[in-house]
Amino acid sequence: MTTELCCHVGIGPTVEGIALVADDNFSARYDLDRFKGVFSRPQHKLYGQSYQDMILVLNTAKGGVATAWMLYEMTSRQIAPKAILFNQANTILAQGAALANLAMVDRFADGDVTQLITTGDHLRVIPAKGQVFITG
Repeated sequence: MTTELCCHVGIGPTVEGIALVADDNFSARYDLDRFKGVFSRPQHKLYGQSYQDMILVLNTAKGGVATAWMLYEMTSRQIAPKAILFNQANTILAQGAALANLAMVDRFADGDVTQLITTGDHLRVIPAKGQVFITG
């Protein structure tokens, strides 16, 4: 069974992958070990888990310019998530996702995306159409 979620038109390429979900916020600067590819802030709900090649599903972005350029830095070293889905992103992180060519979408019409998607779900994210498909 496939479920379609509608969201605001996003940024980046169409991607498929496995979801890593938390009702928590996101800062590439403070929450991640960008060299090991894991969440490193002990207070984060995904602490110790790998984000590399995952589709992150989180509440909102936090932080400023440093978080944005860190997305580019992570993709250039191939230690990055495949996509980031938010309930609400900020413009600085959107700019970082665009620079990094990283798929990012937000503002889901169906409700809180951290409740609609479960860790381990297989997703297909189509930012240009504002669509996310949960395929398993």
